[in-house]
Amino acid sequence: MKYNYSIDEILNAVSELQNKKKKVITQIKIKEEEKNTSKIPKDTLKIIEEAEKRFFSKN
Repeated sequence: MKYNYSIDEILNAVSELQNKKKKVITQIKIKEEEKNTSKIPKDTLKIIEEAEKRFFSKN
């Protein structure tokens, strides 16, 4: 299977992939910000989540 693509087609495809990646990263950041609206500090939440993962992985 050999495909022949022009340089413009390849550059457009790369550009589209980069734009999609930026959108996904932006969506993830927005979801993280919405998730951390509590009064508990962010570091404390991470410690709790890690402890829960370890606890549940042992059981």
